[in-house]
Amino acid sequence: MAGLLFLAFAYFAVGQAAVTRNSAQTAADAAALAAAQDAREQLREGWLGVILDPDLWDGFLEGEEYVHTDACGSAADFASRNAAALTGCDPLSLADNGFRVTVLTTGGETGSARASAEAVIEPRCTFDERDQPPTSEPPPTPPPTDEPEEEEPGPILGLECHGERWEIDPEDPRLPSATDLFTVRLSE
Repeated sequence: MAGLLFLAFAYFAVGQAAVTRNSAQTAADAAALAAAQDAREQLREGWLGVILDPDLWDGFLEGEEYVHTDACGSAADFASRNAAALTGCDPLSLADNGFRVTVLTTGGETGSARASAEAVIEPRCTFDERDQPPTSEPPPTPPPTDEPEEEEPGPILGLECHGERWEIDPEDPRLPSATDLFTVRLSE
């Protein structure tokens, strides 16, 4: 009878450890994804700020123009929602935009566990400046007036996101969403 009780206790202890480890990994996965999604939203907002100047698009469309600490703040928030504390949040290399986070579960009856996860931000868009419409002959010069004439910007062409071509019309913009611009996923 004592042997059976010992085996039952051992299975219970192993089961509790597995639950604790799974909870820590879930918290790490959620935190890593939260950081990457926050960065993705920052990239889209920054891109919208320079939407009429395609010369400034590169850093945003390539996934490089975001505030690291803001994204890590989102990671800490999601870790705490999963009963864990964020102990590390580091950007991945420039070749892989994203974050590596480490969390520690905050104990309780099942103890604590540490886990790490990586989430990457993959650009889905390219921009080819050569796709801009050719400039036509300038219209004849009107008689001089006191008011300077403003040139109306034409549509911006050349943006392609995951096989879909976008035309950015300054008068009535139809713009890609953050999910059109970037994919966020856990890395292997």
